[in-house]
Amino acid sequence: MKKIGTVNRTKETLKKYGFHAKKKYGQNFLVDQNILEKIVQIPTLTKETLVIEIGPGLGSLTEHLLDNSKHVLAYEIDNDLIKILIENFDNDKLSVINEDFLKRNIDEDVKKLEIDFDNVVVVANLPYYITTPIILKIIEESSFVKEIVVMTQLEVARRLTSKPSNKDYNSLSVAIQYKAIANIAMKVPKNVFIPAPNVDSAIVKLTIKDEIGIKPLSEEHFYNLVRSSFKQRRKTLVNNLFVRYNEEKVKLILYLEELGLNGQIRAENLSVVDFIRLSDYLLNKGLK
Repeated sequence: MKKIGTVNRTKETLKKYGFHAKKKYGQNFLVDQNILEKIVQIPTLTKETLVIEIGPGLGSLTEHLLDNSKHVLAYEIDNDLIKILIENFDNDKLSVINEDFLKRNIDEDVKKLEIDFDNVVVVANLPYYITTPIILKIIEESSFVKEIVVMTQLEVARRLTSKPSNKDYNSLSVAIQYKAIANIAMKVPKNVFIPAPNVDSAIVKLTIKDEIGIKPLSEEHFYNLVRSSFKQRRKTLVNNLFVRYNEEKVKLILYLEELGLNGQIRAENLSVVDFIRLSDYLLNKGLK
């Protein structure tokens, strides 16, 4: 079945199977072949690449991924879409797991395929409501995945790629950029989906770093510190740290100044390295 991702073929498929997009799964089907072709050009895909796709839907992107890789491992939570995928893709190059991606062990699933590959890439049109936990799961848990190319809400894409002292910079920006190089590859208008979402989208490319220059003493403490620091953006960093550690504010200000930071600084002004240094410093002071 060719050119699934067109307006007419998508409508035909939806009608044939009596399928309606489900809001609870954030389903929006991409119907622009030009954009689909551009998406598969963003990651490093060869005939020896294993692609992980999350939420393949009707298979419009899957079709292009199969043409440009060795094998596609797709995770689809919606039982009603499994039949459509299996009938449309009678292909030994496609493996489908009908379960919530967040409940799976990515690397174990890859090993079970028993396939030789040169690289593993995630390519997906992610449901907006669950973008952040999916990306963080991949980055924190998988040793195989080296590239992530995902379509997400434009606002989230800006957070993923934002730099310090920018209004979009937040805890997600820090967590992602600690382990990956993040860039917006292209913007995608909302009118190329059925049904159309309320906002525009963007394709983000995350390249996992081969080596992390500076690592915190405890990644768990680092991540928790970052989340706590941005809990109330309008407050100073010290106020957020006070809520987390229940340490005297005078002492917290002194700690920041000893690190060369202004005692009234806000979390959005700290770089990834600043947060690592702060995390280690607070641990050494017995604050966990």
